[in-house]
Amino acid sequence: MGQTVRDLYEKATELPPNERAELAGLLLDSLEDERSPGAEQAWAAEIERRMSEYRAGRIKTLSWQEVRAHLHRSDR
Repeated sequence: MGQTVRDLYEKATELPPNERAELAGLLLDSLEDERSPGAEQAWAAEIERRMSEYRAGRIKTLSWQEVRAHLHRSDR
């Protein structure tokens, strides 16, 4: 991490949580515009596809407890 980035980071951590979140969102948006011009539309289509599958009963959902247990299993 360069000194300029480190300085910006240090200043940003002094912001209230809601302003840090807003800054983080703006920075992420700036990356998406440069690297993936169609990413937002692709994600919207993927979300709609998954919701259609869910509504039709073709996918199984897991509770947070099940997901967390899976993540902490040693054999995965």
